[in-house]
Amino acid sequence: MTRAQAATLPAAILLMGPTAGGKSALALAIAKRFPVEIISVDSAQVYRGMDVGTAKPASAERVAVPHHLIDVIDPDRSYSAAQFRADATRLMREIAARGRVPLLAGGTMLYFKALREGLSHLPQADAAVRAAIEAQANEHGWPALHAELARIDATTAARLKPGDVQRIQRALEVFRITGKPLSALQGARIADAAQYRFVPVALVPAERALLHRRIEARFEAMLAAGLVEELAALRAKYALDPSLPAMRCVGYRQAWEHLEGAYDRAALRDRGVYATRQLAKRQLTWLRAMPEPKAFDCFAPDLGAQVLRHLEEQGLLDG
Repeated sequence: MTRAQAATLPAAILLMGPTAGGKSALALAIAKRFPVEIISVDSAQVYRGMDVGTAKPASAERVAVPHHLIDVIDPDRSYSAAQFRADATRLMREIAARGRVPLLAGGTMLYFKALREGLSHLPQADAAVRAAIEAQANEHGWPALHAELARIDATTAARLKPGDVQRIQRALEVFRITGKPLSALQGARIADAAQYRFVPVALVPAERALLHRRIEARFEAMLAAGLVEELAALRAKYALDPSLPAMRCVGYRQAWEHLEGAYDRAALRDRGVYATRQLAKRQLTWLRAMPEPKAFDCFAPDLGAQVLRHLEEQGLLDG
């Protein structure tokens, strides 16, 4: 597609960055200047009741600017990149039809990748196959299954640690259903005609130490706001277990272990901060591999003005 052809497509802003990098505040600033509706790109904010630990926008903010893909499902359910892509593309069509600009903001980089590049031809989960794999793991241990994966799909096994239970299980499941290694199937992505002109904006800290301090302050604020109490209430309401995707979210995983007596509140704070910093590190690694993002220092005093000027230069005044 030529640049001239791309210019005729409806625009969609991709606002990406690490946790605690100021994406939500910037999205609201953009909404004051451009006719946008915000689509959350956050694998934790989709869960109802998980408010404190996911830093969901306040009710007043969600009233002032339309927000989507927040509070979509209960925390005892699962939400996938495929579901996100289907929901996001539908919402983008609806927003564009209203003469507005989709603003996709968040830190779940896998969702951004799925949106831009499409999805692999992978089979749906099979409960019977998964049960057989789990039974095998209970008998022989997950390292043995990792070794089995190395024999049938060395490429996938090489990037997974023996303790990465969820991904090992999925890779073995795919092979047992299709007879083909996961690495081979991931190379064949669903072709999808480009329907939008993506305008990627990346928030990247010029000083990593500043981000670390903000992460520390934010996690402490979450604890003060009742993260542990929120999780305790969710455990009383739903049939939750620590293997669920919602309970593996950073902050909730550590709060679960605290409630189980694994460590005290001081250790919870330290472990939560460390896990959040590791999450931010992974997000920044993803960002560096993203194609052609326009990067801004998320701690620049004139960040909002810089980004608004950039979006104006992209011709978004007319949506």
